[in-house]
Amino acid sequence: MAFEVEGKLHRIFATEQKSTSFSAREFVLEVPDGNYPQLVKFQAVQERCALLDTFSEGDRVKISFDLRGREWNGKYLTNLNAWRIEKAGEGAERPATQQQENFPADPFPSFNDAPPASGNFEDLPF
Repeated sequence: MAFEVEGKLHRIFATEQKSTSFSAREFVLEVPDGNYPQLVKFQAVQERCALLDTFSEGDRVKISFDLRGREWNGKYLTNLNAWRIEKAGEGAERPATQQQENFPADPFPSFNDAPPASGNFEDLPF
């Protein structure tokens, strides 16, 4: 199953060599969810561990990932395996606080700023 999510890199951990042939690197993404952002842990494995080298904590990114699950000693484990990490696009949804900054303080026009009227308005029917 492939999924995508955008958010801010909250924490990036060092690559861990789990065995002689397997390495993994975990990172935490802060995902906006209303008033309470979610901190979601992902992992990159093998050669994908290097994908995080070009990013810093605080960067806005888009993560493509697979949902993986398995049983181990009677316990059920779930992993979010990242396979693509890229900077979030300009058209990406931003948090509400940033969206509000783009609007003027007073959304209604001021008639004092209007250009002076030109022309003869005496022929108006009212």
